[in-house]
Amino acid sequence: QVQLVESGGGLVQAGGSLRLSCAASGRTFSITTMGWYRQAPGKQRESVASISSDDSTNYVDFVKGRFTISRDNARNTVYLQMNSLKPEDTAVYYCNARYMQNLLWYDSWGQGTQVTVSS
Repeated sequence: QVQLVESGGGLVQAGGSLRLSCAASGRTFSITTMGWYRQAPGKQRESVASISSDDSTNYVDFVKGRFTISRDNARNTVYLQMNSLKPEDTAVYYCNARYMQNLLWYDSWGQGTQVTVSS
């Protein structure tokens, strides 16, 4: 199994920045893709950004140019640098890791970290 622990959320004014961290433990050698999702009150969880084992990245359109995902394989940690934050970025942000075990794919989720952007 893979366990994930997020940190770095908080309250910030519009236009500000935050950096989220997600530390993985357990079967980290089997992780392929890691990503960040978010869920605002009353809305479905949505993908924000992902990074693959070859460091290729994907972003949803509404964060392109503002958010950057990166990973430190030595520390088994993935980061989400969020700049130019907007009130609509307010949500609980979840870290996700996709890994293989016994030839089956699994998803592991962190507990979530709250990001609140004030106007």
